[in-house]
Amino acid sequence: MQPFLTSKLPNTGVSIFTVMSVLSAQHEAINLGQGTPDFEISEELIDLVSQAMRDGHNQYTHRNGLLSLREAIAEKIDFLYNKKINPSSEITITPGATYAMYTALTTILKKGDEVIVFEPAYDSYVPNIKVNGAIPVLIQLEYPEYKIDWNIVREKITPATKMILLNSPNNPTGKVLDENDIRQLREIVEGTGIFIVSDEVYEHIIFDGNQHESILKYPDLFERSFVVFSFGKVYQCTGWKMGYCVAPDHLMREFLKVHQYNCFCCNTPIQYALSSFLSNKEEYLQLGTFFQAKRDYFKNLMAATKFRPLPSYGSYFQLYSYAGISNDSEFEFAKKLTEKAGVATIPVSAFYQNGKENKVIRFCFAKKEQTLNESVARLLKFQNNQA
Repeated sequence: MQPFLTSKLPNTGVSIFTVMSVLSAQHEAINLGQGTPDFEISEELIDLVSQAMRDGHNQYTHRNGLLSLREAIAEKIDFLYNKKINPSSEITITPGATYAMYTALTTILKKGDEVIVFEPAYDSYVPNIKVNGAIPVLIQLEYPEYKIDWNIVREKITPATKMILLNSPNNPTGKVLDENDIRQLREIVEGTGIFIVSDEVYEHIIFDGNQHESILKYPDLFERSFVVFSFGKVYQCTGWKMGYCVAPDHLMREFLKVHQYNCFCCNTPIQYALSSFLSNKEEYLQLGTFFQAKRDYFKNLMAATKFRPLPSYGSYFQLYSYAGISNDSEFEFAKKLTEKAGVATIPVSAFYQNGKENKVIRFCFAKKEQTLNESVARLLKFQNNQA
């Protein structure tokens, strides 16, 4: 008799990113769905990794991560957010930000705990909550501005509320938290036992003069928080899967108990390279200007189409409404674009647990100009053929 497996995620299928990327490959489409840049990363960073390998840094390093890298991160945090972080006890290097999010959630959550999640939400959040036996409490951001209604948050707080999960700049919407959002958050959690997990992987990719309101800037919030970052999003090396988590010592001790038995340590030569490369502040300080130019370039090209942009204030992404083009569902329209236009996107309905439809799709503009040019040319041709 074979053992019977009861799924912990019975309603979870294949990620929309996998679905659309496979479809893109089948139809030789340009993939503007997955958040993957198509331009080369820094040659200097590549050389630093190669040098670290040649220098013999190819064995395990500390479970928390290479100390010199943690020290460089602490220095960066002090520079950016005027926050002193202990590199020995309050930073852990992780194999990507999604891993760090999962580990933080697993550290905190027990069966029956409630977690407030804002939708549209990055697709790993809800499965990570459910696999820990906890309950996602879903609050929809107000379309089309995608703002948080903090009065609804207050209404959703119960004695079982264990966590509020944040993402700014937001994937998929490009929305960023502002000072009013932080003020409301501080009021809500003050005097409670509510934890915060803050996904800040696009911290440097902020547009139009906006500021990144990191949880690290606010001591009262940081004391209850796990804050997650990504080297992949900073240095456009997403395939390296390198990130880190920052949390106060008393929380990080528990995080490490989970971490050490899932991933004792991360890629050693890459950590040596990053510890040196982080000293070049301009590499991350220029990212907002660099990607804003790409957003605007793509937006100017798209003005010739019937797609209508929704504001993006950060990240690799911009949402576009196709309401003036088709009545198809978001998935069917994204599928049609891939098959007939040769451009892959992501339907935003995939970021809602109930599949909410607003006739909106997500484009990644972190691409070379020639890629964006060809993509919009294909979209125009598709649009004209539909007329």
